[in-house]
Amino acid sequence: MLRYRMVGVTASAVAVIALAGCTGGGEDSGGGDGEAVTIMGAFTDAQAEAFQADLDAWSEESGITVTYDGNTDFQTAVVARATAGNPPDIAIYPQPGVLKSQTQSLYPLEDLGIDVEAITADQANGLGDIAVVDGQTFGLPYSINVKSLVWYNPAAFEAAGLSVPTTDAELTALQQQIIDEGLGYPWCVGLESGAGTGWPATDWLEEYVLRYGGLEEYNAWIAGDVLFDSPLVTEAGDKVATELLEPGKVNGGGAGAATTAFQTAGNQLFVEGVENGQCFMMRQGSFIADFFPDDIKSQIAEGDLTNIDFFQLPSPEGTDTAMLGGGDLVGAFTNSDATKQVVEYITSSEFGTNGYASQAIFLSPHNDFDTSFYTTEFQRKAQELLAASTLFGFDASDQMPGEVGAGTEWAELTNWFTGQKTMQQAFQDIDASWPR
Repeated sequence: MLRYRMVGVTASAVAVIALAGCTGGGEDSGGGDGEAVTIMGAFTDAQAEAFQADLDAWSEESGITVTYDGNTDFQTAVVARATAGNPPDIAIYPQPGVLKSQTQSLYPLEDLGIDVEAITADQANGLGDIAVVDGQTFGLPYSINVKSLVWYNPAAFEAAGLSVPTTDAELTALQQQIIDEGLGYPWCVGLESGAGTGWPATDWLEEYVLRYGGLEEYNAWIAGDVLFDSPLVTEAGDKVATELLEPGKVNGGGAGAATTAFQTAGNQLFVEGVENGQCFMMRQGSFIADFFPDDIKSQIAEGDLTNIDFFQLPSPEGTDTAMLGGGDLVGAFTNSDATKQVVEYITSSEFGTNGYASQAIFLSPHNDFDTSFYTTEFQRKAQELLAASTLFGFDASDQMPGEVGAGTEWAELTNWFTGQKTMQQAFQDIDASWPR
């Protein structure tokens, strides 16, 4: 049975109406030999090939044929197909907002007979709740990425006599040591991203809203129930200002950060001397490794961590160890035993063991995943940090209304960093843009 109700708006705020009714014979189909399940997602090329190969290996045991269709215009295509009455059996959403806009067409996983609690038992608090709507789970992550990483150059640390901090207090002391000894700048920061300039600042703010507020208040902020101009977000903003906007913290200060491309900001980890703009740390997501200089990327491929490594951004004293990140969520348009089995496999700690873990972009949401299947040290280390984290917060700006999370927040945080507005003015202007 296909589930059709009213399909909500997409992230681009285009409302569409789903067809009423259902297709097929009117009853759920059973699993077993000859069953076929289709999956649609946004990733293509080598990643799609590896995903299909993993599913093919699983199919040899399950007897269920699974076909993956990657579409670079996934957001539009998945809504169009659902509207036309021809959705895939399963969709993999890179953003929870699009998934939540289709909850009238998707099945709650509980309705498929999936034991959500058992699947998420070994995951950080917050991962299983990303796609919960009105108490029902419409999606679970199959792969995640992590953002609470502080990248550094071990060789540069050793040459300067610096130690990797394990607490927030040690991080504060490390920054002061770098400044006092005239070694360079503690932080590499780039906010420039064309029309998206300012988005890296949202991650910095999210890091501390999550830590100071915990998951409940963090999610309330995403929903607009906690304002930017609130004690919680103000506390987080003050912490960001202390880290990045005090004299000597960033080359060129906030204005310099606003005109530095996020892709190249980390290049200054690999130069020497304050006169060359050397910086010692960069808080950025796992994807940033793709933008490092070619020689550094070659070292990463060879497992050589002499010149690049990372540690987790320490949480302030008295707050939970938290990990900020994102991920891809699995939702189901059909209710059959075959669909159930595929969803269970993809979202389980077994997924990836048939080859997909070789993709450097893949990180299992499960603490119990066998890390020997990973092919890079970065994957293994990121998994260890995730397992040690109490909370997981999905990127807040990706879940806020588009005009806020991908609009005024980017612009106003940039205005704050450049000194065109105070933090309070910027936060108040973001609040004023919220659709209510």
